[in-house]
Amino acid sequence: MAEHKRTRLPLRLSVALLAMLAMLSSLAGCVSDRRLAPPANSEQVTVRITVPAELKAETIEVMYRSTLCTFTDHSAYGAPYQRDGYQNMDIQPVQQGQSDIYEAKVPRNGGGACQWQLSNVTFGVTYREPERFGENVVYGTGGGVVVIFDDNASPRGGANIKVDGDLTIKEGYYPWIDEEFIGGYTKDISLLGDGYDYYLMYQALNARLVSYEPVLHSKFMVYSTGPKEKKKGNFVIFNYPDGSVEQASRAKPDFRRLESIRIAAETK
Repeated sequence: MAEHKRTRLPLRLSVALLAMLAMLSSLAGCVSDRRLAPPANSEQVTVRITVPAELKAETIEVMYRSTLCTFTDHSAYGAPYQRDGYQNMDIQPVQQGQSDIYEAKVPRNGGGACQWQLSNVTFGVTYREPERFGENVVYGTGGGVVVIFDDNASPRGGANIKVDGDLTIKEGYYPWIDEEFIGGYTKDISLLGDGYDYYLMYQALNARLVSYEPVLHSKFMVYSTGPKEKKKGNFVIFNYPDGSVEQASRAKPDFRRLESIRIAAETK
């Protein structure tokens, strides 16, 4: 019967293999356990929203990123590349007593094996009862805010405004009812703010407090009616609160025009 001899590995090689196995085990643990686990002593960002009576605070969507737990994505040309891993968490803002202020505490350190770090938050306000504007009326868009806490873009894009320290936002909105016919009838109520985007986009790397105060000019409602068929010369019709009418190829009412109408009415 043949005799089998045991081969001993050199000590240095054994140590190197053990170190490699430990490293692989650590990486495997990160991949297999991607849960968020914010430590109790994590620095926090306070998100504070002042909510007008007709509106309600939406759930805050929080995104964390990790440079340890990555994944493979592909470019437009099909080339593979590594991206930071990400995890999402929802936080419901809590009313402060009987006030109109709602707050949420967001941990900067997401913890866990992947060492998650806060990347961005998305929050905002919406109409509490859109159906009061008519049968089958649903909420449209507007009233949203994205704040980015690192150098990555959010799912809704990059920041338009960068600030140092805490962030205070006070933004005016007008109620906007829109009717559309092409592709099926829809009617929705939105919050029309300044600018092209429906979300306000900020980067605030060091903020510990994000304060958002939407101001609703509920007495100055604007209406828009889309064309009933695609035909050259058919435009959206906008009806403004002063009784004026405008036809235009753009999708949104003129915010500056609404501001002028409101200021003129309030100074009479």
